[in-house]
Amino acid sequence: MPPTLSSHSRRISNSREPITAGGEFESRGGKQIAIEADRSERRSTEMAATNKKIVLKNYVKGFPKESDMELVATGTAPSKVPEGVAGVVLVKNLYLSCDPYMRGRMSNNGGSYVDSFVVGEPITGYGVCKVVDSSHPGFKAGDFVWGMTGWEEYSLIKDPSKALFTIRHPDLPLSYYTGLLGMAGFTAYVGFHEICAPKEGERVFVSAASGAVGQLVGQFAKQMGCYVVGSAGSDDKVRLLREKFGFDEAFNYKEEKDLDQALKRRFPDGIDVYFENVGGAMLDAVLLNMRVGGRVAACGMISQYNLDRPDPVHNLVTIVMKRLRIQGFIVSDHYGKYREYEETAARYVKEGKIAYVEDVAEGLENAPAALIGLFSGRNVGKQVVVVARE
Repeated sequence: MPPTLSSHSRRISNSREPITAGGEFESRGGKQIAIEADRSERRSTEMAATNKKIVLKNYVKGFPKESDMELVATGTAPSKVPEGVAGVVLVKNLYLSCDPYMRGRMSNNGGSYVDSFVVGEPITGYGVCKVVDSSHPGFKAGDFVWGMTGWEEYSLIKDPSKALFTIRHPDLPLSYYTGLLGMAGFTAYVGFHEICAPKEGERVFVSAASGAVGQLVGQFAKQMGCYVVGSAGSDDKVRLLREKFGFDEAFNYKEEKDLDQALKRRFPDGIDVYFENVGGAMLDAVLLNMRVGGRVAACGMISQYNLDRPDPVHNLVTIVMKRLRIQGFIVSDHYGKYREYEETAARYVKEGKIAYVEDVAEGLENAPAALIGLFSGRNVGKQVVVVARE
């Protein structure tokens, strides 16, 4: 079995200690024991036969809640692709990725670049899976894959050549393909190297820097010889940026009364490159501190996702005055370069050139809490949900 332990993990769980019968069970007659054992076996079989899934109960306005989702067990867990259906794969879901973009899919107001989730249907997102059965020539039973799947124990994937990537480094922790070796890592790589076009010695600022993307952007920048500062939402996260990820400086934005001055203290000569994950007041302050010809990679704006009225940005005139380039990007537009990135990132991991932190939630039932935690800053590092370890 491939390794699954990360260099750092936190666990979210509501599991309880099992209740045991103790001596009472042993005191019964042999026939009764056999009956109880048979009932227990039938119950276990029945439990295994269902396919548990997390479904969206209703579309969301404002801040999402765990109660907007629910765990249901429906139908029978499949073991084969449907007879006569070509070009599909059946996967067992192992690890699920919680990502900020999923908030837009929980509404039906067209606020996302991908379709909304369907009420009453399983939530979908990036995950790591094992192929159980396949009628597609590009996939076989036993393959480990990552890509778009359901928040459920088993998923039937149509058109898997567009939805899934075969994992080429199963010797590394499989959960890394929800982040470092998957969408989040590739987002950091494309956004920094392709969109920001950095140069050695430049001054780089990363917001939400302890998250799945930010922690990697900072390290990619340090590898290029840049001066790197990150912001995060707690003192523990700030220490992580400095001590584990090697940022030159970091600050807790919640403790800063004036973000403009906080940036001026750390960038007295201005910012060349800003990797934008937050939006709102932070973006406003950054615009005042950009250098002439600076570049901004707009990856996300997590501070705005749950607002009915987004915060205004007042300093847009600096884009003209400082000849700034601000470019948004969607990582899926760049998947043609993913295999190149996978090899580079795998080498970095094996050579110890990348530090990586995961926040691990155990059990599909804890997926809603894990997802909601992204928007309050509860997670530290990449938020992963363990459905099964294989």
